[in-house]
Amino acid sequence: MGSFSIWHWLVVLLVVLLLFGSGKISGLMGDLAKGIKSFKQNIKEDEKDASMEAQAPATPPAGNIQGPAAAQATAAQAQPAQPGSRPAA
Repeated sequence: MGSFSIWHWLVVLLVVLLLFGSGKISGLMGDLAKGIKSFKQNIKEDEKDASMEAQAPATPPAGNIQGPAAAQATAAQAQPAQPGSRPAA
């Protein structure tokens, strides 16, 4: 009595078919197949997006905001030297 025979499985299948009907089971299988196809398509799109990111050239940011050290150096270069004044350190 350890395992089920083929007759046990046939009776279980018959009960399931009587409870749910063949139309409902085939509808569930169709929905499952659509879900699997959608999942596979999304995985392929993710792989394609990742490969496109790896191939894209690295571009610097579009902004031109300077940090504090760069701003001071630019300001020192922009001021003309006046006679008699000491140069900035």
